[in-house]
Amino acid sequence: MNQHQTPKADSAASFPVDTIRAMFPALQQAGDFIFMDNAAGAQIPQSVLDAVTNHLVGHNVQRGGRYGRSVTVDQSVADARESVALLINAYSPSEICFGMNATSFIRLVSLGIGQMLQERDEIVITDMDHDANIATWLALEQAGAKFKWWRMREDGNLHVDDLRPLVSDRTRLVACTVTAHSIGSIVDVASVARIAHAAGAEVFLDCVHYGPHGLIDVQAWDCDYLVCSGYKNFSPHMGFLWGRFETLKRLPTFREDFIPDEPPYKVEAGTFIYENVSGMDAAVQYLELIGRNLAPSNNRSRRENIVAGMGAIRDYELVLAREMLAVLKDCWATIYGVADEARLNERVPTFCFNIGKLSPQRIVEEMAEMQIGIRDGHMYAPRLMKRLNLSMDSGAIRASLVHYNTVDEVHRFGEALRAIIARLS
Repeated sequence: MNQHQTPKADSAASFPVDTIRAMFPALQQAGDFIFMDNAAGAQIPQSVLDAVTNHLVGHNVQRGGRYGRSVTVDQSVADARESVALLINAYSPSEICFGMNATSFIRLVSLGIGQMLQERDEIVITDMDHDANIATWLALEQAGAKFKWWRMREDGNLHVDDLRPLVSDRTRLVACTVTAHSIGSIVDVASVARIAHAAGAEVFLDCVHYGPHGLIDVQAWDCDYLVCSGYKNFSPHMGFLWGRFETLKRLPTFREDFIPDEPPYKVEAGTFIYENVSGMDAAVQYLELIGRNLAPSNNRSRRENIVAGMGAIRDYELVLAREMLAVLKDCWATIYGVADEARLNERVPTFCFNIGKLSPQRIVEEMAEMQIGIRDGHMYAPRLMKRLNLSMDSGAIRASLVHYNTVDEVHRFGEALRAIIARLS
């Protein structure tokens, strides 16, 4: 499955969205409420809830002991490493490091890189990223780091042609998102890696927002570090860091003396949330299940089922994106990011927009009254807000869909938005 592809006409009809929705308890209990704030956190299927519960009831103990329940925790963590490694196509499960969230891992890697700058003291950052993948690197100025800005173009995306002149033999790292959490634009990260590596630099990818929308492949992307979070990926709150084994082995980290000085142990300082790691394991299996059910085969590997599942999700979400784009244009919305239907392959169904001079807060409050959950504000992207000439106080509106949303929900969103505009105008 290629992240850059066009919508297929039969994707909405062939995708088993009703069957999938039945797997999510929150959707079944929500009544008329529509979840369109998925960029702030997706719902979880029953199998993930069961995995968390089973951990807490059956073996809620510390790992590393010799008794059965503790041994089970060790095994569940190992199983989760293997599942996440398959999800992102890691070279080895030992490259998967679990922890609290993506932001803490960005900080951990940045602190290590700050100790290794030497003559390579330049870091390339973008103005389209979540501030966690900007401010964290800017904090290295005290360590002597210098920064170059890779700027988003007016068409709502980062272009690799603009990156090339920023990279040199002084570049230590290029840090960028795979998909903008605010405006949904997908970055050509494989080309980013080619440019960076040609100059001897490394690539750090924030994959938090891309995770639920498309196939992650660290080998195809040829990146050096990648962070992701479970809460957008149909799992409870947790995070993971992937890095090439030798790269993580070289990275300076804090560790207690009794912790082995090798990945993943040297990265996982302290006790993390084992039950949520079990939930992440189950979330990967849920994505596998989608692929397995869409095209049953006894011969496909787990990774191949993930590829099939994420391919189907991507096709279906492109249909949702096309419908949402049409609705917003019908409402004369100002759409930030990719707004050309011919370029839908460059985005996920996360839409950031405003309606004339109407208050984003007021529109979102009115939507809430109509049982539709969306979000307003600066989206944790102050530099992007400045670039878009939006104030931090008001910001914009964001509606974010995932594969359990439906075309009917998009149409209901449009009807509600048109009614609100008529009332407030």
